[in-house]
Amino acid sequence: MNTAPLRALVSVSDKTGLESFVRGLTELGFEILSTGGTRRFLEQAGIPVIDVTTYTGFPEIMDGRVKTLHPKVHGAILGRPTLTSDAAAIAAHGIVPFQLVVVNLYPFQETVAKPDVTFDEAVENIDIGGPSMVRSAAKNHAHVAIVTQPRQYPEVLEKLKTGGLDETYRRQLAGAAFEMTAVYDRAISDYLATVNSGKPESAFGQRLTLSFHLQQELRYGENPHQKAAFYVEDQPAPGTLATARQLNGKELSYNNLLDLDAARAIVSEYRQPAVCVIKHNNPCGCAVATTLAEAFHKAYEGDPVSAFGSIIGLNRTVDAATAERMCEPGRFIEAIIAPGYAPAAIEILTTKPKWKSNVRLMQVDFSDADRGAPDYRRVSGGLLVQDRDDLAQSDINWKVVTQRIPTDAELADLKFAWAVCRYVKSNAIVFAKDGMLLGAGAGQMSRLDSSMIAAYKAGERAVGGVVASDAFFPFRDGIDAAAKAGIRAAIQPGGSKNDPEVIAACDEHGIAMIFTGMRHFRH
Repeated sequence: MNTAPLRALVSVSDKTGLESFVRGLTELGFEILSTGGTRRFLEQAGIPVIDVTTYTGFPEIMDGRVKTLHPKVHGAILGRPTLTSDAAAIAAHGIVPFQLVVVNLYPFQETVAKPDVTFDEAVENIDIGGPSMVRSAAKNHAHVAIVTQPRQYPEVLEKLKTGGLDETYRRQLAGAAFEMTAVYDRAISDYLATVNSGKPESAFGQRLTLSFHLQQELRYGENPHQKAAFYVEDQPAPGTLATARQLNGKELSYNNLLDLDAARAIVSEYRQPAVCVIKHNNPCGCAVATTLAEAFHKAYEGDPVSAFGSIIGLNRTVDAATAERMCEPGRFIEAIIAPGYAPAAIEILTTKPKWKSNVRLMQVDFSDADRGAPDYRRVSGGLLVQDRDDLAQSDINWKVVTQRIPTDAELADLKFAWAVCRYVKSNAIVFAKDGMLLGAGAGQMSRLDSSMIAAYKAGERAVGGVVASDAFFPFRDGIDAAAKAGIRAAIQPGGSKNDPEVIAACDEHGIAMIFTGMRHFRH
């Protein structure tokens, strides 16, 4: 790194932080070589730049497709000055070695993510020279440092100022560089596989390669003896847990993250102010109301025993009135996720309750951008992949199959309960009334057992309420249990050979029932 002159090759698509970084390099004595748009950007910033074409003696051709693919460029990157044969070639061909290569790539992933992108536009955003320079510099990291991410700029500059880039650090930069090109190549391969298949983007290709980067190591997994970490997508969609910010509280745990994601998903279903209470990845409370504070009160009172030590999700900015409700005596909340917090709410939540310093306050801008994305589940020796069951609900195919038609109030509760039901572990039964979850039977081997649990949780409040089932009632016993609890309307997919028997049971009890034609198993 001490050879003279010091030279850096700079050619980037993402110019975030570039001006201050390159200015810092020039102050350290680096000559800057650059091309095309990067060269113009630096010149406009008043930074001295040598055009690569001046160095190579060969102009950019084919609309810039060929500009860095030249022996004097790659010789300057790949050359090993300490090797006699390489040193001779460097001298013979007028090559001046680079000590630093700063390159990031054409925005291919961002380009193909556009809904109206054309194939020709996608192809033109396949970078050729960039990956070649990155891989060359990474291979020759013993002599050349490769910088590929704007987030690396401050640390690289600081190290150059205080002693240089040692071999260990250059090896780390090389690893990050090869990681970047691997992700880039996979994105191109996946796109072309989709185009060549002639199928929609949700089609499954012959190979699946996933790329996630480490966001944080966790204290442990589901249990203390299990190690755990949180990896996120390279470009996570807005509104996802990967984009959430923690404003207060202890370190997040593996179970916290699972429950926070469930809370975020459920309240995203509703346009009204909505609150859900998650315990062990199931909603034990959920409600909608005209105000967020009232929605919280109804949600928490759905099952106040289970709500102790829960995760709370809200689809509105948390206000002071809601925060006061959360901090009432006897309540303990592990974590809260919402699109925002009023300053007064943060003050209350972080100063008033006993758990003030521990409660994890998570902020995320809710969005539908991630709906329908692939869902992955690991099994021994493989991976199960499916479309996520989170697309917006539609009642266009719903059908009333009983003699009695649901009242308007019952229909509103049926829609509410159906939205909650698909986030409850199957076999799932949900009792609800007045926009409030009264009881949920989750994860039982028998639908009748789930019905009995939901009825027990709801108690006398179930009278006049509704029931939702994630899959069809195979027998009338589930309906009989609901009727005994006082349920007046039901919603389920239908499709059982015993549907006539179940419909007859509803008619006997005066229960109105809707078939949705869609199942929501959640194993």
